[in-house]
Parts: sequence; C-alpha cells; structure tokens
Amino acid sequence: MLDVSPKLAARVRLLASGKSNKNDPNDARAVAVAALRSRAPKQVQVEDHAAVMRVWAKRNNDLGRTRNKAACRLHSVLCDLVPGGVAGEISVARAESLLQRAKPTGAVQLARQALALELIDDVRRLDAQMAESKTRIAGAVAASGTTLTELYGVGPVVAAMAIGYSGNVRRFASKDHYASYTGTAPIEVSSGPRKIFRVSKRGNRQLNHAIHIVAVTQIRFPRTEGRAYFERKVAEGKTPKEALRALKRRVSDAIFRQLQLDASRRPGEQRAREGKQGTAPKPARPAHTLKTGSSVKPLPGPVSAFGTGPKPCPEVTLGRKPRSQLPS
Repeated sequence: MLDVSPKLAARVRLLASGKSNKNDPNDARAVAVAALRSRAPKQVQVEDHAAVMRVWAKRNNDLGRTRNKAACRLHSVLCDLVPGGVAGEISVARAESLLQRAKPTGAVQLARQALALELIDDVRRLDAQMAESKTRIAGAVAASGTTLTELYGVGPVVAAMAIGYSGNVRRFASKDHYASYTGTAPIEVSSGPRKIFRVSKRGNRQLNHAIHIVAVTQIRFPRTEGRAYFERKVAEGKTPKEALRALKRRVSDAIFRQLQLDASRRPGEQRAREGKQGTAPKPARPAHTLKTGSSVKPLPGPVSAFGTGPKPCPEVTLGRKPRSQLPS
C-alpha cells in the first residue's frame, strides 16, 4: 500500500483537466496516476512514538492560542473598568488586584466586572491545562530518548514539535531536502541571467516556527554559538533578517543531524523506502511528475563565506548548551 500526497493528487487533477474539482472517480484516478508516476513512492507505515508527540504538541499550541484569546478579552474588559486603561501583560494575579481596586458604579460597570471575573476563571483554567500539557510533553520527550534537547534553545515543547512534524527523518535524502521541508531553504525566482532567491513560504510551518524559536533564543542570549554566528553574518554585510534566516538554516541542519543520530540508535528501524526491492509498482514509461515541494537548494553563498575570515565553529556542536566557563 502506497501513501500518496493529497497535494500531488490535486496537481495531477489540475494538469489532466485544467480543474482541481474533487469527486470519487477523478480522485481515484488522480491518486493512481500519482502513485504510478512517482519517482519515490512511499509505503504506508504504522504510526510510532513521533505521532504521540505531534498530537500533544498540537494540543499545547491550541491551548496557547486559546489562552491568548482569553487574556486579550480580559485585557479589553479591564481597560473599560480602570480609568486610563491597563498597560503591560495581563496575568491572573494582576487582574484580580485591579478588580479589587476598581469601584464599579451602575449596571454596565457591574456587568463588566462580572464578565472580568469569568474571564479570569477561564485564564486560570487554561494556565493549569498548559502546565499539565507541558508536563505531559516532557514525559513523552524523555521516553523517546532524543538528543535534540542538547541543542541550545530546544526544550521539551520544541523537541516534540520537531520530532512529531518531521516524522521518519530517513525519508529525507539530505539536509537540503529537510531544509526545503522546514521552509528554511530559499526558492529561486531568477529572471534571465539574474539569480534571485526569496524566502520560502512553503514547507511545514509548524517546523519553521519551532526552528524560529530556537534561532531567536540563541540570538537573545549572549555567549552562544548561534549569537556569534548571527553577529558574524551581520558583520559580513547582511541585514538582521538575512542573518536570522541564515541562522535558521543552520539550526535546521543541526536538528536534522540530531534526528539522524537518534534514528541510527534505534535498533531494527528500517529506512523510509521499506519493503523488498521490486514491490513498488514501476511506471509504464519514464516519469515526468512535477516537483511539488519547495527548492532543495541551500542558502546562496554559505561556502564562500566560510572559506574566508575567522574559522567557524564546528557544525556538529552547533547550538549546544555552553558550559559554565567559556573555552579560552
């Protein structure tokens, strides 16, 4: 049994009839054509522990968004109750303190006070759920035995997102393919002889968000290899955003290496293309299926940048937590 991407099946329907309308006959034919013409058909695999972490990571993100919405509604109500409004972040303790000092007058103010109390209960409940979710994620990450948490800026939540949304890392042929999946590899939009690259908006946005968290954390704290790499790119003439994108690509490569290391330690794990040779259906003629992923090219110019100037830190140790004393 083969696993066919819905995006690839939709591309086949579009190229066949000019429309991507989905019904049972067209969908079945498009899936069959996509499976026969795919250069690297994927076998359907049983979900493993990575799926568990993906479920809990998604739940944690949903709780975070819900908590932010409740906090914003509470802030809006408090601004109507407190003269001059409320500046800064709202927490349960601060909201209760503001309500104790407020003296509502009239039916409207009393109604707003009652609504604020209900919203405080919602925020308190969501805070407790998020604490429980983080504890549950920490247990799942510890049970997986991953080494991702050795990278500076990678905590249990980020590790769960990286492992859960990456799946079987052996399905990626190289770090460039993994960077394309994470959206950290640029897309070439050249016109004529000019070579132009732009930021990729494709790929898995959850993985891209996790990598962004790691990169920003390394930049925020001094004496980290990510901060030194960022400052070196800025000194070379790149803008802060360009340097951040370069660091995100470097973090993506580090995560890919750690995931490969974890996969090699698991006994009895097969590669992405499981099964014996010859079990996958062969196309009747040479395949010409269009690529549906983003560019697998690395960031432009990293080789020349590392060829001159100060010697960069080894890639294997990128992002590892610094010791208490820096090496001389």
